[in-house]
Amino acid sequence: MSKQRTRRDFLKVTTAGIAGAAVIEALPASAKAVINSKRPSGEINVRLTAGAKRYSQEAPVRWRPASGGSKSAIQLDAAKTYQDMLGFGAAFTDAACYMFNQLAPADREKLLREFYDPAEMNFGVGRLCIGSSDYATKAYSYCDEADPELKSFSVDHDKEYILPALRMARKFNPELYLLGSPWSPPGWMKSNGSMLGGSMKKKFYQPYAQYFVKFLKAYEAEGVPVNSITTQNEVDTDQDGRMPACLWGQEYEIEFVGQHLGPALEKAGINTKIWLIDHNYNLWGRAICELEDKLVNKYAEGVAWHGYAGSPEAMSKVHNAFPTKSTYWTEGGPDYTDPAYLTDWTKWSAQFTGILRNWSRCIIGWNLALDEKGRPNIGPFPCGGVVTINSETKEITRSGQYWALAHYSKAVKRGAKRFDSKGEVANISHVAFVNPDGSKAVVLTNAGAETTTRVQMAGMAADVVLPKESVVTLMWK
Repeated sequence: MSKQRTRRDFLKVTTAGIAGAAVIEALPASAKAVINSKRPSGEINVRLTAGAKRYSQEAPVRWRPASGGSKSAIQLDAAKTYQDMLGFGAAFTDAACYMFNQLAPADREKLLREFYDPAEMNFGVGRLCIGSSDYATKAYSYCDEADPELKSFSVDHDKEYILPALRMARKFNPELYLLGSPWSPPGWMKSNGSMLGGSMKKKFYQPYAQYFVKFLKAYEAEGVPVNSITTQNEVDTDQDGRMPACLWGQEYEIEFVGQHLGPALEKAGINTKIWLIDHNYNLWGRAICELEDKLVNKYAEGVAWHGYAGSPEAMSKVHNAFPTKSTYWTEGGPDYTDPAYLTDWTKWSAQFTGILRNWSRCIIGWNLALDEKGRPNIGPFPCGGVVTINSETKEITRSGQYWALAHYSKAVKRGAKRFDSKGEVANISHVAFVNPDGSKAVVLTNAGAETTTRVQMAGMAADVVLPKESVVTLMWK
């Protein structure tokens, strides 16, 4: 029997980086044609954040035939793909939109263009609060008085500065995808009668499902369709009653989603997706148990995650158990009291890489904007915005998280697929994408001293200098 090599065999040889140009030339013509069709060529666009540089255009590097091996090589295989990408962004909290409203109209428009214009930061996803969160000027819901028929339901609070900010963002990016999350049901639906802490009363499940329906219809009528919702921000804590919050036990969320919320959206003809959990990685077992319920599985499109406890590998456990359900990362923000608030881009980029390598389709940071003291804030936690708007001078400063996000949001388009990257290189994390137009992007994060690393793909290689504590994005056609 003849020893025939398959197309996959040839690709494995080249992407493993053990075949140099001489080996490729020795292959049959048909095999060389397959390899050459996958081989990158030409210049690689290089963007760098390190030291005083912020997403700086650097001198390009070039692909060249690979020869020999390298212990510091990162192997790329675009033939092996994973999740498709929804996008990057942050949250339109009441506090963030209030801060936008403190800017002069021209400055406000300029900042929202910077965030959402595809030619600038290209943020494509955002999160909004269904009622108030801890980052708000006050605690409020859309139906503050006891009213099971929801006759007094109104989103009038949001018309002053939240809805205008959302409409302006959608003007710059009409494809903006929005997630809505409640921090608390109206206080009268809860055991403690307050939006601060407590838990839900089951007898109000049906009115609360209609509360979601009314919210979605009201926002649609305002020109701001909401694409996804979660049952509750952070289901597993009431924050000791210090802020808008609500405990939702596992069996509570199962019953509410499967028997009330899902059917209510279905009956109303609303296509908004339902995401579960909206809390930390360490609740991965709960996510699996909920998805094992037949009705929850029917109505829930995916699971939303926060990164405050546990590790991102937990998301892969849920994906492996339910591969048809999507994974989303929906909250995480900087601390304005951290001395590295403006320069911790490597910390954030390394986190983003771990999140994306564990199936997440998006990264949504926390508040888009706050003031220099992390305000407005009615809760106990010292968060900072993706940007800071000084309460007196209105000067805008950009956080380390902002610059980390730039390396992803500017290079990775909606519908991009993450593809395989391998290589254990000290202090360096990496993640790779192919965009719908075929262009490719690799983000390299170096948390250590300056070094040079090699990326290899289909028999080609490029050497890249990574300065100390840097984020580098490589892009090529």
